[in-house]
Order: sequence, then C-alpha cells, then structure tokens
Amino acid sequence: MRALNFYSSVYHGFLVSRDKTCTIRLGDKTYKYQDGDVVLVTYGDKFKPRKKVFTAVIDQVKVKQIRDLSLEDLQGENPEMQTSQDAVEFLSQIYKSPITLDSTVTVVHFSEIVE
Repeated sequence: MRALNFYSSVYHGFLVSRDKTCTIRLGDKTYKYQDGDVVLVTYGDKFKPRKKVFTAVIDQVKVKQIRDLSLEDLQGENPEMQTSQDAVEFLSQIYKSPITLDSTVTVVHFSEIVE
C-alpha cells in the first residue's frame, strides 16, 4: 500500500481536522498515484516514525501548471490559499526551491475511508 506522507508541521492540523483534501506535488507524479488507489495518509519525517492519520482513496489525479490550479485545488492543499501566487510562495517554502507559476505540479484529491 502506498502512502501520502506529509513532512511540514503546517499540514498536521489540516490533516487532523480533515480540512486537507488534496496534495499538490511538484512535477508529474502520475506514475506514483492513480485514481482509485487506497493510501495511508501519514505524517512525519523521513527515516523517523510516522503517524497514520487515516486511510484514504484517491479520487482524482491531475497534472497542470500552478497558474491553472483551481480554488478547489488550492484550498484542498491549504484552506488559507486563495491564489496561484499563494501556491507559489507556499510550495517554495515546502520544497525549499524556486517555484514559478509555470511549474508543473500533480494535484492528488483524496477522501477519507471511514471504518
């Protein structure tokens, strides 16, 4: 089973409150995630214990440029984001590299599986 893991402390509260409904990953990640995949949504740093937050199903995987992100994409990633420029600034901090409106990203929308 694959995992959608989140490293930044920014995400923890959004995951626990279930306000995070998608992830925006830099580059084309369609080789990694497919519609219908069941994944563990986890939180923690590489090479350290990670906490399972919930199990989810991937509803949709889309590749697009940051400039083309919808409000649903933006707020699913971070409820405080309103514009594509917000995404550039936020993702630049997360990835610690320069990102532009022309950067290619993969948007992975997911829904919790309630047991």
